[in-house]
Amino acid sequence: EKKSRSIKSTGQSNVDDVFTRLLLEAGICLKADNSPNEIVVDQAVFQKRLHNLLKKSPQYPNIIKEFISGLESYIEDQEKFKNCLLPCVPQALDDSVSSYQESLVRLLLGVEILQSSVLGVLFEKLPEFMFDGVEESGLNICHIVINQLKWLDRIVDCKDLAAKLLELVAVAPLELQRDIITSLPEILEDSQHGDIAQELKSLLQQNTKLTVPILDALSSLSLSPALPSSMPCLYCPCCKLFLRLSKFPPDNSKEDCVSLLLDVIKTAVRFQKTISEAWMKAVENVVETDEHKVIDLLVLFILHTTNANHSRRGAEKLLRIKVREGHIREALLQRTFRGHGQVMRSFFPSILSLAQILLRSPETCVVSFGGSLYKLAFTAFDSYCQQEVVGSLVTHVCSGLLGEVDAALELLCELVTQKPEEMARYAVFVKGILDYMDSLTPQQIRRLFYALSSLAFGKDQSSHIQDDMHIVLRKQLSSPVPKYRRIGIIGAVMVIGSMASTRYSTAPQTGSLPKERHRQVTGLLELLRSCTEACPESAALYYDELANLLQTYKLDLQVQEWIGKTISLSFPFPASVMYNLDEDESQGGIAINLLPLLAEDVQHKGERVSPLCLAPFFRLLRLCEEKQDHGDLEEIDALLGCPLILTDLDVVEKVDSLSKAEREFLCSLLFYTISWFREVANAFCRQKDPEMKMKVVSRLQNITYLQAVLERLLGATPGFVPPLANFDCDSSELSALLPPAAPPKKGKKGKGVLTAHKSRLEECVPGSEPPQDKEPAVGVSLASYRPFFRELDVELLAVIQCGLLSRSLLDTELHSHVRVEVQLGPAELVFLLEDMWRKLEVGLTAAPAKRSPFRKSGRSVGFSHLHQRSPREIATFWVQLLPTLCTHLENCHNHFQALLSANQGVLDGPGLNTKEHQLMCSVLQLLLQILRTAFSWNGFTEHEQRPLLKSALEVLAGRLKEHEAALSLEELIRHSFEYLLNFRSSVPTLSSALSLTQLLIVISANQTSCRGQIAPLVRHFLCQEWVAPPGEKERGVRDSTSLQALLSIYLEYTDDVLRAVEDIAGTGVTELMNTTKDGSSKTFPTLNRQTFLVFYRGMMVELEKYVHMIPPARQGDSNEVQSERLLTWNLAVRDFHILVNLVKVFDSRPVINVCLKYGRLFLETFLKLGMPLLDFSFKKHKEDVQSLLKTFQLSTRQLHHMCGHSKIRQDTGLTNHVPALKKSLEQFVYRVKAMLALNHCQEAFWLGNLKNRDLQGEEILSQRSQADDQDEEEDASQLPEEESSDEVQVICYRHKVGSHKGNVSLDN
Repeated sequence: EKKSRSIKSTGQSNVDDVFTRLLLEAGICLKADNSPNEIVVDQAVFQKRLHNLLKKSPQYPNIIKEFISGLESYIEDQEKFKNCLLPCVPQALDDSVSSYQESLVRLLLGVEILQSSVLGVLFEKLPEFMFDGVEESGLNICHIVINQLKWLDRIVDCKDLAAKLLELVAVAPLELQRDIITSLPEILEDSQHGDIAQELKSLLQQNTKLTVPILDALSSLSLSPALPSSMPCLYCPCCKLFLRLSKFPPDNSKEDCVSLLLDVIKTAVRFQKTISEAWMKAVENVVETDEHKVIDLLVLFILHTTNANHSRRGAEKLLRIKVREGHIREALLQRTFRGHGQVMRSFFPSILSLAQILLRSPETCVVSFGGSLYKLAFTAFDSYCQQEVVGSLVTHVCSGLLGEVDAALELLCELVTQKPEEMARYAVFVKGILDYMDSLTPQQIRRLFYALSSLAFGKDQSSHIQDDMHIVLRKQLSSPVPKYRRIGIIGAVMVIGSMASTRYSTAPQTGSLPKERHRQVTGLLELLRSCTEACPESAALYYDELANLLQTYKLDLQVQEWIGKTISLSFPFPASVMYNLDEDESQGGIAINLLPLLAEDVQHKGERVSPLCLAPFFRLLRLCEEKQDHGDLEEIDALLGCPLILTDLDVVEKVDSLSKAEREFLCSLLFYTISWFREVANAFCRQKDPEMKMKVVSRLQNITYLQAVLERLLGATPGFVPPLANFDCDSSELSALLPPAAPPKKGKKGKGVLTAHKSRLEECVPGSEPPQDKEPAVGVSLASYRPFFRELDVELLAVIQCGLLSRSLLDTELHSHVRVEVQLGPAELVFLLEDMWRKLEVGLTAAPAKRSPFRKSGRSVGFSHLHQRSPREIATFWVQLLPTLCTHLENCHNHFQALLSANQGVLDGPGLNTKEHQLMCSVLQLLLQILRTAFSWNGFTEHEQRPLLKSALEVLAGRLKEHEAALSLEELIRHSFEYLLNFRSSVPTLSSALSLTQLLIVISANQTSCRGQIAPLVRHFLCQEWVAPPGEKERGVRDSTSLQALLSIYLEYTDDVLRAVEDIAGTGVTELMNTTKDGSSKTFPTLNRQTFLVFYRGMMVELEKYVHMIPPARQGDSNEVQSERLLTWNLAVRDFHILVNLVKVFDSRPVINVCLKYGRLFLETFLKLGMPLLDFSFKKHKEDVQSLLKTFQLSTRQLHHMCGHSKIRQDTGLTNHVPALKKSLEQFVYRVKAMLALNHCQEAFWLGNLKNRDLQGEEILSQRSQADDQDEEEDASQLPEEESSDEVQVICYRHKVGSHKGNVSLDN
């Protein structure tokens, strides 16, 4: 052996001691004073030498005991023990040793034969220093000892070490417990992490003071995949501690503790995917709203904050689902921000990202929650976050997506109203939206200018914003482009509203604005008037916008008086001979000189007052009067009954003799007249005086009569473009909504000239109908012309509550001699209900899903006043009218029941008033559509709207039976369903039956007991014979659409789709084939030769949907499952075979087209879902498989014949389906071959040729080729060419199992 290096040492211990001697020989010199121990060799060399010295000693293994005894004796001195725990230093003269060396204790722990004994010595020594804490020198002996155990290269007995550490935790003080627990992941090997996690879980239940270190340790442990399913349980004490802290007022110490807890969770989910998934599952499993706590939201924010994409997407999806289902509500979000604002600030990037995603959702409840995230973030966080929030909202506004823009603008307006001082700092961001106004709707422009003007002219006035807005407005008002001039008018009026608002008055009680502000307001009003007076459309828009301003803003009294004085002085309509609705009034009054005014406007375009401004100007005048007289319109009530100077409407009966210009003039006159009456009805509908109400109803009667006249006139005036009535949209957009102009009819060109007869208004009443012997002109529907009439106010719809109105007329001696009665008739009811339905369609529909930016739609044109109301306000108003709607519904029911009783069960009895019957049918139809549209509002799914929904359902349930005790929502739904179900016996038309069915589906929601009654009800409708009033069966596109919708609902809600299809196709169609040409099925009277296509398409569509939902087969499915699914496929294939064979009888082109299209889809679904089932079931259920394939073969053969028929007809619409269908047929052949090969029967499969045939099976001779005989002799394994006229055929396969033989022919 080589000689050991000489070791120079001073003051060393007794060399005779075994412990000291062995250390010296191995390379460590112990120091007696406070100097660190010296090492002269590398630590790895030392450990190897010491191991060899002990192992090769003659006294082994007793020498180990002696060595350990020497160690115990040596470290009895605390100073020497400290030296053993501190790092050794290399000998100064030796450069071959590293500058840093481990402590003596750690080096000894690295020797395997000494490790267990040294650990025992350390754990025995540790209690001496357990309560000493930190010494004056700054050393903590216990902490240093624990550090010696970390990151050892190998642990001999890891389980024993873990047990000793846990025993030490049980008796150690709190600080040492925390130190030991947090060090466990660094001390123990991975094999012990699972066991130690369970121990920590138990310890956590016992001592919540150790929550943070235990969670910290758990986040660093390497756990098996099976354990994290219980991880949320491990974190429960953390949640409990969090909840306990949440009960106390916020303070810094509590927030610090919560931050530490959340940091622990954040670390765990970031580095352990399984823990992240476990948290996600734990939050997902909470199904009650009250069980969700603040910690759930915080965890979702943590999961979204982590970098993993799957975690972010999962958190987004889970939050959206929870909000949609109402489990996580805005109240919980507010508590989170209120109690933990400091913690939420760290999640701001995630909060902003989530708010952006939620605000783009098509669901209103999700959008509302995203808006709350924005508002709370702006309120609770610092200026940086506020700036980011405003910037994000501006981005939403500039996106061009309608629903997103609406939501973002609404949020900006709320922030401006609630936090004006904070928002004033970011006004420059909001101003940037002015560059994107081209894509905004009028209502969005109003909201934008409201926000900007509130910031510019609020308490913290921003002069540069004011200047920029004035520049923009002047530029737009002077623009020759109508679009930009409209934007300027709308924006300027909104600026006036903010400047003249009473909240900025120096003395709000007296309503006095500062002089400078008042001068600015009047100056802007004068500018508007001067810029709009030359253009009638602009002037009318100015009047409308100013009227809206008076209706929605509380303006300064001085400004109101200035507007009212200016308007009343410039009223442009001259006085004329008085013609009033009241004959007892004294002579002398006013009349609307409409006919001369229109004639002068045509002759002198732009030089005189335009009749376009008539209705807008009156609306502005009326609102000025309402504001100044607190709703009293006595000063202008003469306008309600004053007549209009029109022409004699009998000229409409001679419309063919008029020239085109005369017809268009007459149409314009009627449009202006109807718009005037609509605006007059809007003005006086709120008046309580019975005489006023009578006049309003009379005006509605005038409107309905004039609309009927206008329909006949428009039918003779194709291509006519009506005058504008709504001025906040582009006229080109409105023109695109009109029906296309029909080619002009040949006829005489009349030279008659209209004479301006001063007809009394009483002549324009519904009673003055044309003589019955004349053939009335064919009219057009006014539905396309709706945007060209003035919008009806929502308050006017309350007129449906009016019953019989009457008043007494006085003679010259003031004696009542006659009593006049006015009642709302069916025509007026249809008029009001139709408008109500359209308003609900627009106001209560779901927030629009993502649309193409900047797409123009005319659906909401003409609803400017409605858009200024929230959906909740509209729904509340509807609920107030619901009792009246139910009364009208019951009246319709009684009307039709009386007809049925009088005519022995039929509606079209002798003496039936056809016009009245059609109106009553329309009333019932509209009532059902109104209820369905209102109850379909997705706002009712929000928790905040549930009381409103219950109020509506209580009205319906109360009509059935009065209930003393309050009912639950489920009981209300059930009683409401029963109430509406009672109307099934009185629906007169197929479309009404569909509306009632759709209403019941909406009402039933998810209640199984109610939804189970839908299918029997629809079957009842399908089995009913529907007859139109003249006695003919209902026909036409509308009835076909209703019938198809009812059939789809029946097949969707029936318990057995396959049985229902077989019933209709097997029973109903068979009965139809045995009837005459005009006959119908006895079982299903709605099934006749005209409606066969509707039934056929509906059955094919629903059959394909049904088989697509059959679960796919799996190898491990039980025998019972396979048998059940095989039976289902057998029934489906049989129904398919019946439907395909019907083409032989009903061989019209549309029927063949449906069969080719959905036959291919059925075949593809069978290949995807049915053939795998046959693969697994072939051996066990050979007979069922054989029967199924035999039936399916007949269907595929008929499909092949249809392909040949389509080629013969050379019909492009049919041949387009042929290539894809033939491909699927060939795939079917080879898929069967694959199934046989899988079941070891491939030798029974070969190919041949199949001739082309027509629908009746006759061979198509024109397509026979000379190569047919040669093709039949070719090898059976060759595939047919794509252009070949011959088709592939699987001739036969034989499969023998035992003594059974099965022969099946499969054609393609």
